[in-house]
Amino acid sequence: MNKDISANTQLWNEDLAPTGAAQRTWRWYHFAALWVGMVMCIPAYTLSASLIDSGMSGAQAVLTVFLANAIVLLPMLLIGHAGTKYGIPYAVLARSSFGTAGARLPALMRAVVACGWYGIQTWFGGQMIYTLMGVMLGHELGGEKIAGLGINGSQLLCFLAFWAIQFYYILHGMDAIRKLETYTAPLKIAICFVLLAWVHNKAGGFGPLFEQPSQFVAGGKKAGQFWAVFWPSLTAMVGFWATLALNIPDFTRFAKTQRDQIVGQSVGLPVPMGLLAMLAVIVTSATVVLYGKAIWDPVDLASRMTGAAVLVALIVLLVDTVSVNLAANLVGPAYDFSSLAPKQISYKAGGYLTASIAILMMPWKILESTQGYIFTWLIGYSALLGPIAGILIVDYYFIRKTELDVPELYRADGCYSYGNGWNTAALVAFIVGVAPNIPGFLNAAFPQSFPGVADGFKTVYTYAWFVGVAISAIVYGLMMKGKTVPSLRAAAQP
Repeated sequence: MNKDISANTQLWNEDLAPTGAAQRTWRWYHFAALWVGMVMCIPAYTLSASLIDSGMSGAQAVLTVFLANAIVLLPMLLIGHAGTKYGIPYAVLARSSFGTAGARLPALMRAVVACGWYGIQTWFGGQMIYTLMGVMLGHELGGEKIAGLGINGSQLLCFLAFWAIQFYYILHGMDAIRKLETYTAPLKIAICFVLLAWVHNKAGGFGPLFEQPSQFVAGGKKAGQFWAVFWPSLTAMVGFWATLALNIPDFTRFAKTQRDQIVGQSVGLPVPMGLLAMLAVIVTSATVVLYGKAIWDPVDLASRMTGAAVLVALIVLLVDTVSVNLAANLVGPAYDFSSLAPKQISYKAGGYLTASIAILMMPWKILESTQGYIFTWLIGYSALLGPIAGILIVDYYFIRKTELDVPELYRADGCYSYGNGWNTAALVAFIVGVAPNIPGFLNAAFPQSFPGVADGFKTVYTYAWFVGVAISAIVYGLMMKGKTVPSLRAAAQP
């Protein structure tokens, strides 16, 4: 088959080719470890802060995070099925619905979002090095801000140092990332229990925040406003992993069986994410007792520890951020960029491109200039990625009945070219799915420039991911109904 599909080098290279039996080494515990490794990260930890700041109780915040991850698990399992059955990455799977040329659109959108996240996580990692160096030297690093950048020289050097650390894993590929996730996952779980024991001992308990009632109850500051906060919060939490819900085939293509990817992901995502939210609430609650205020930033908290504890804590956070960033924000865009020009861009070259764009995006400016970046950033890009997920699921399950002609996915003149390389139905469904969320996004991101957006559009935007998935799925299904589905002659990979 490989000889057959490799004829068109504009759609095929070794990295995009279907995986063979020898490459399928991931068992369920590898997927579970992958998710535990990705869940235990600074942005996930601080998600609970945004929920409690908006008025939720600790229990409500934990349940919201758990529910959101249970919801996003469904498209992950559904889309991940194709990766395991056929051994193809997300960028190739998208050709079935968008066309051999049109698939570059969802691939590019997924890649750009991931570059932003890769840069943000790299900035967090650089800040940890910055803090660690300050603790070791006994004084905070400083200096004049560099014109045009807005950060000082020490911050820039620490950012580039962390960027360089991650570059090792780009050079050594997917297997190095799998090993990193597998070996660090148990360490992260152990550290969580150590942190709980530390705050319990220091604070003489778990503090007041976990027992603090919701502000939405009668007499509270936001009485009766729970649902107005819950729905956009749930959408933002779903959006947190919306990127992975699309490119999960990039991982499941290495699964030994369907059972491995299903069990591994089901064990590794919703429960650990809920437990991390609980950990964040408990630990932050204790900081009120210890320091007189709630400290949601784990780097700030680590810097306040004394002795060897601060060193251990910051090193663990560094390892954590490396493993999360590589798995969540490098693998996907590396394949996506490769799919744009397979002859010129390999998986490694795609990784180099991702890392380079992350620097150029100057992530510290994204964090500095976007108010409420978690909600604006997460809901905003979920409005783009939700429609793609809806189209992929309808195409694979309802149009193709999970049967794909794999060689045709690599032919520019094959059945998935739709004549001109673009499937009009997918393009229209995508545009229609995104359009209702545009006014609400503009109002949320630039309220002073777009103050007159109707309340209806603002309400729709709070459900952005769900709205996008539903509309695009329905429109695509209706437009494809009655169309002749190409003959299916490809068998699943062993």
